[in-house]
Amino acid sequence: MKAYFLSDLHLGAPYFPDSREAEMRVVRFLDSIKDDADAIYLLGDILDYWYEYRYVVPRGFVRFFGKLAELSDRGIKIVWFIGNHDIWIYDYLPTELGITVVDGALVESIDNHKFFMTHGDGIGKLPPAFRMLRSLFRNRACQKAFSAIHPRWTVPFAYNWSRHSRKIEGPSKEDAERMMNNITEFSKDYLKTHPDVNYFIYGHLHLLERFRIGERAEVVVLGEWISRFSYGYWNGREFRLLKFEK
Repeated sequence: MKAYFLSDLHLGAPYFPDSREAEMRVVRFLDSIKDDADAIYLLGDILDYWYEYRYVVPRGFVRFFGKLAELSDRGIKIVWFIGNHDIWIYDYLPTELGITVVDGALVESIDNHKFFMTHGDGIGKLPPAFRMLRSLFRNRACQKAFSAIHPRWTVPFAYNWSRHSRKIEGPSKEDAERMMNNITEFSKDYLKTHPDVNYFIYGHLHLLERFRIGERAEVVVLGEWISRFSYGYWNGREFRLLKFEK
């Protein structure tokens, strides 16, 4: 089985010099793997902002969505993990694109190797402000109230929020160390009760990391598609971290 893993595309982010080119780069990548891939795992923050309304489709991402639909129609398995930027995915993407949406973690066996996959924003000791926002964004009552506000106000607000984040530069040294400690300790603890896991795959951190824990398990952080354009690839025998250059 050939499987691809990528995260943190942040399509639509206001800090891209050319949002259309950022989207087209991803489309070119997906097109380049369509004859090889059996499965594609999108590990969160694929879109910089998405709020799904019952009857209205938010503007943008047409070429990206079209390519996902094409690959899904070809029989390629596509799994989309909800991140902290694309939280509000409900039934539109699964229904229209034929993909599987996962909120949380997924453990899956690929060629007799066990993969633990999640975006990673909810792991470990979180800063109080981030923990409060995460809880607020996932609260059903708050989501319903937010949906009642006209998109002409909510969409600019969301993108302005993102514009002032530090995603371009990546996390600070202190934040990077904290987040790496979180996923490392979580992975070690999980491995104690699930010793059959071979790979722990994470997004969220915007770091490109790979290291071994235990005798035969590895932790992999997939990087991002703002400047690194990195992805993971399982070729049926081994896992590799690669970069898309086109």
